[in-house]
Amino acid sequence: MRTPLATRGHRSWIAIAVLVFAGACATTRPAVTNRTPSTAVRHDVAATDGHTLALWEKRPVAATKRGALLLLHGRTWSSLPNFDLQVAGERRSLMDAFTARGYAVYALDLRGYGATPRDATGWLTPERAVEDVATALDWIGRRETGQGRPVLLGLSRGAQVAAFVAQRHPEKLSAVVLLGYAADLDRKIPSTPPDQKPAKEANTAANAGSDFITPGAISPVAKEAFIAAALAADPVRSDWRDEDQFNAVDPAAIKVPVLLIHGEHDPLATVVKGEKLFARLGTGDRAWVIIPGADHAVHLEDAQARLVKAVAGFIERRAP
Repeated sequence: MRTPLATRGHRSWIAIAVLVFAGACATTRPAVTNRTPSTAVRHDVAATDGHTLALWEKRPVAATKRGALLLLHGRTWSSLPNFDLQVAGERRSLMDAFTARGYAVYALDLRGYGATPRDATGWLTPERAVEDVATALDWIGRRETGQGRPVLLGLSRGAQVAAFVAQRHPEKLSAVVLLGYAADLDRKIPSTPPDQKPAKEANTAANAGSDFITPGAISPVAKEAFIAAALAADPVRSDWRDEDQFNAVDPAAIKVPVLLIHGEHDPLATVVKGEKLFARLGTGDRAWVIIPGADHAVHLEDAQARLVKAVAGFIERRAP
């Protein structure tokens, strides 16, 4: 672990990170469950420009609810492969894991991903993604009346979008979880050439399996199940443009509670990048957790239970 920075804001995360690493041991593989998992329900939600967005939902079995979560996928793969992976004899669905803890869980397919088609431009931009997420948060807020504002959890590229949403629309969410935040705040993204066309490249099995880099972190069966589900849901890679809009993300302008979390072996969300983000956040209600024995795909790996426990603990830290 790096030497703690000598600022007050970093002392809290160092304590949390040490506790997580101190508890590291052989990770337990998700246990077999006899309960038949529910099927995610699809809702078609109209964006502000009329485009139809696919929003997936799973609800807790228990009558007691702890609120709502909106999950936002990463750059390449849509919601269901990432967040509702079903593997015989294993529990890999992040949506099922959170519903088991009493949360109503939603997952949004951004434009060009999963069940949400591209719009007429063929492109997705950061600002368009932000407004679509804001629409989904509004829709969830109306559906979950009396449960408080939803918590937004973004994965990888989705974490960038989630941070942007927290900055632009803090009134629509109660907290934001940045999972595998891979952006370097000091790297400015160049603008997209005006004559560039969407590439519509085919996704590959090698690409689908590329995030699983830690030996023994996930079973071979689960890895192959993810590759198959990912290619079925997203055979063509979505195209982004005007990514320089992400340059407007300002951590100092984020005032809602923030949990920064990633795997110990994540090659993209590094401690160096995390230090920059965490130190510059404008909220004092923040925490940083590093999950041992995991990498960029911690949400699917055997360490998923640690992830769920950390996120739920952050959300529920002020509960009576």
